[in-house]
Amino acid sequence: MEITQFSLEEIKDPTNIIEGKRYEFLLDVEVDEEDELYTEAGIEVRVLVGQKSSEETTILNYFLIDKTDNKYLDFGLEDEEEEMILAFCKEQLASEATE
Repeated sequence: MEITQFSLEEIKDPTNIIEGKRYEFLLDVEVDEEDELYTEAGIEVRVLVGQKSSEETTILNYFLIDKTDNKYLDFGLEDEEEEMILAFCKEQLASEATE
């Protein structure tokens, strides 16, 4: 799995009920042809990330979307894929904070 493009948006909480910050990442990913997630048009991963501090960032939820027809896929990521995505998200949030 390789992340080819991404977008990042902070999700605002006008009620201040949620502790910390929330972000939505949209990741365009390419997967190997032998992978069960493979589609010709590619896969998009919508990731909701929670951050209570720079040391405490977690994936709250994610959705896999087939870019051919924008339908959600009923698959889960493997543990190492989740770890890779979380590491990527943490890296992007850290670089956002320094800008």
